[in-house]
Amino acid sequence: MAIDAEVEAYEFYQDAAAKVSDQGMKKLLQEFAAEEQGHKKALENIKVKEIQNFSFSGGADYKVSETVELPRLSMTMKPMDAIALAMKKEEEAMKIYTRLASDTNDPEKQRIFEGLAKMEEGHKVQMEEMYTNTAFPEVW
Repeated sequence: MAIDAEVEAYEFYQDAAAKVSDQGMKKLLQEFAAEEQGHKKALENIKVKEIQNFSFSGGADYKVSETVELPRLSMTMKPMDAIALAMKKEEEAMKIYTRLASDTNDPEKQRIFEGLAKMEEGHKVQMEEMYTNTAFPEVW
């Protein structure tokens, strides 16, 4: 399920990159797609090798994403909106894994879902930092 979610995210960013006309935006969306491809490979390694002791770190979550509306994908979207879109997608994935962790009674599955939620939280934090630097350049 986690691998499928990463494939879906990859396809979303690839499709978005194909639809935008701005070359800088296209490159940014392709970078997001490549990140998702890397996440997929990491999860496949965990599955294939049946790794039992894996962990992901989340990062300092300042909950920037929770204060931003989900932007609509468009041909003319600004880089800040593309980053906000990616940030909201990571937030959504984090919430799904958190909910799955709380819904299971199996301690092993709970540990796995909590780990995946931490991984997505780390991605969200990266996007939040990028968003903050783009939306508020005066802070740096």
